Amino acid sequence: MPDNMDPKSRGTSKVVCGYPLSIFFIVVNEFCERFSYYGMRAVLVLYFKYFLRWDNDLSTSIYHTFVALCYLTPILGAIVADSWLGKFKTIIYLSIVYAIGQVAMAVSAIHDITDTDRDGTPNNMTFHVALAMVGLFLIALGTGGIKPCVAAFGGDQFNENQEKQRRTFFSVFYLCINGGSLLSTIITPVLRAQDCGIYSQQKCYSLAFGVPAALMVVALVVFIVGSGMYYKAEPQGNIMLDVCKCINFAIANRFRHRSKQFPKRTHWMDWAEEKYDKLLIAQIKMVLKVLFLYIPLPMFWTLFDQKGSRWTLQATTMDGNFGLLVIQPDQMQTVNPILILTLVPIMDSVIYPLIKKCGLNFTPLKRMTVGMVMAAIAFVCAAVVQIEIDKTLPTFPSSSQSQTLSPAQASDDFFTLEAGNVTFSIGSTLQNITLDKKQRHTLLIPSDVNQWELMDSLTEKPEQGNNAIRFVNGMSKAVNVSTPEIHVGLIEPLFYSNYSLMKNGKVAFTIKGDTQSCEFSRDFGFGSSYVFFIPSTFAFGPNCHESLTVMEDIKPNTAHMALQIPQYFFITAGEVMFSVTGLEFSYSQAPNNMKAVLQAGWLFTVAIGNFIVLIVAELAKIPKQWAEYILFASLLMAVCVIFSIMAYFYTYIDPSEIEAQFRKKLDDDDDHKKQQDSDKDSDKDSSSSDDEADPDKQTKM
Repeated sequence: MPDNMDPKSRGTSKVVCGYPLSIFFIVVNEFCERFSYYGMRAVLVLYFKYFLRWDNDLSTSIYHTFVALCYLTPILGAIVADSWLGKFKTIIYLSIVYAIGQVAMAVSAIHDITDTDRDGTPNNMTFHVALAMVGLFLIALGTGGIKPCVAAFGGDQFNENQEKQRRTFFSVFYLCINGGSLLSTIITPVLRAQDCGIYSQQKCYSLAFGVPAALMVVALVVFIVGSGMYYKAEPQGNIMLDVCKCINFAIANRFRHRSKQFPKRTHWMDWAEEKYDKLLIAQIKMVLKVLFLYIPLPMFWTLFDQKGSRWTLQATTMDGNFGLLVIQPDQMQTVNPILILTLVPIMDSVIYPLIKKCGLNFTPLKRMTVGMVMAAIAFVCAAVVQIEIDKTLPTFPSSSQSQTLSPAQASDDFFTLEAGNVTFSIGSTLQNITLDKKQRHTLLIPSDVNQWELMDSLTEKPEQGNNAIRFVNGMSKAVNVSTPEIHVGLIEPLFYSNYSLMKNGKVAFTIKGDTQSCEFSRDFGFGSSYVFFIPSTFAFGPNCHESLTVMEDIKPNTAHMALQIPQYFFITAGEVMFSVTGLEFSYSQAPNNMKAVLQAGWLFTVAIGNFIVLIVAELAKIPKQWAEYILFASLLMAVCVIFSIMAYFYTYIDPSEIEAQFRKKLDDDDDHKKQQDSDKDSDKDSSSSDDEADPDKQTKM
């Protein structure tokens, strides 16, 4: 045997510094897979809104449906791995499915595939939607299916005498999860913000999905490379199936014996004693006691997972300029993993010990209750931020109204009028104009007042924090307007250009006539709309910009993204107190062989929480977003009260001690039964001897 091989190691893996070399491939695989998942998920809701052109509610609903599926499929993955394929094959097969899904998402975001008229907008949106939905389903199946397998497979690589190394592995493993999440949430929004395309330049969602797809392929290749070193345990059966079968038998047996003639039993699970081991039944009772406490928990996840949907959409209407750094709306999600890495050690090393020193019994269930309150406070903060945002938004016309604006006005405010035929007058000149419903118009009145022009204006904020700019040429000759990045185009006399979307920051403009040109620059914020009027008296030269009339149709975003930091702080503090403590509590209250059942139950609460968002977004249709935030906060507080009552009556147990007592009782019962059987046998032997001694009792031949 080679010197660098551990004689007691599992598989054929070499040992480096006391660790099997095979775990290196598993750790790298996990980092790449988490980068792939969280990177794709970070930009997903914006992809729905701005690429597939869905509204906020539909984007939110599909996003949370996808997240819910990602937390339902781990149950399926665990059953397949433990009962059929084994962990290794399950990871391989589902990683292939996962990678195909990521590639499908990247392809669905290439607008040039169906952009036949090359205007930057896909002409066959059905193709992109169908491919995206197939991709998301495959990703949910893949990421969820391998979720319960990878960590357990890594743990299988260690021997019983490597407990310390196994603990270190799990620490590094979960560090890779947070590291992959943090890096991908920073990088993929930057990739999305780039412009790319073959025929027309648009936001590069294909690149934002393509890089995670490439990382998933890398994860798969790395995992396969180490296949010869792994210890591959054979499927041993899945405890969840055994639990479900036992519960199902108990219910069915109780229903068959529902008549009053059958005596009642202490617990309804006792009706499974005819078929199943009493120890298994006792263990299931302990698990059910914890699962009962899980009933109110989905509401926490309903609020928590909206940081990737509603909160990201909220950030699109805010100012992301932090001075030297400009933050993309989907990058605000990085605040969560950063705060997790900060708050977890602070809570464990400072806050909890301090509370204990104060003589307060801060039990796990009390921590979870406080975590729920923290999440509710986070949504109250989000509502306050939304109210501040709404103050900066323009008032657009209702379904029966129209709005008009003229450069001749003293202000940039639109007049709100009832839609239909409206008569305008300038001096003795009257003009009858038809105003459309739910539209904004800019009224252009040249020197010849008989030739009025009605120009449609935007009725919503420009997309993705861009600024919408257009020019109106009031001169008698055509001009050409351009920037270093965008060619606005040739504008004919007494006509106007289309809107051009420009990023925030300083933009340099060039206006060219026949032989002369005018150059000027202007700073733009986020989400504004301007109209630049070139008057008939426009003079080219160094101060030409002073001749321009600038109308601000839509004001830039003035609510800063930093206002979201408090809500991220409270939701993350709630996550640390609720999620981390909840898993710790659950594991401490259930037998060792039932951890998988509790893990499945915990993931199921996350899925249900996301389905609740789907129901509220599609059915409630609350017109004001801040009111929806308050609704969610109120629902969570109501659930929190219910959970606190349930927690008050909960009695903490020690599963190992109960199991030991139960086994001792079973052993005592077995000994007692054996003693009784032995006594009966002794009596029979004694009786037989007496019969043989008595001639009258002997049988005659």
